[in-house]
Amino acid sequence: MADGEDLLQRLCRPPLIDKTRHWVDYAGFEWEIDEFEGRNSGLCVAEIELEREDQAFERPPWLGTEVTHLPRYYNVRLVEYPYCEWKDTERAP
Repeated sequence: MADGEDLLQRLCRPPLIDKTRHWVDYAGFEWEIDEFEGRNSGLCVAEIELEREDQAFERPPWLGTEVTHLPRYYNVRLVEYPYCEWKDTERAP
């Protein structure tokens, strides 16, 4: 653990994205759910890998608004403009 933290400090430019990844199986798909912490606390993003863009899948009841094409949700943007600074109108319902 100490070696990993040392590498992060020496090789990655701060600030770092702090998140916990969870894996959830639902209706034949494995969902990756990122629960953000630090300056992005309160943001959770779920994703699945599909074989093609129009592939059908069952939406879990806990799934929120589609944000795939909204760059502000990308990790690289969350470093520059963290969730804690977003206006209410920028947050998906």
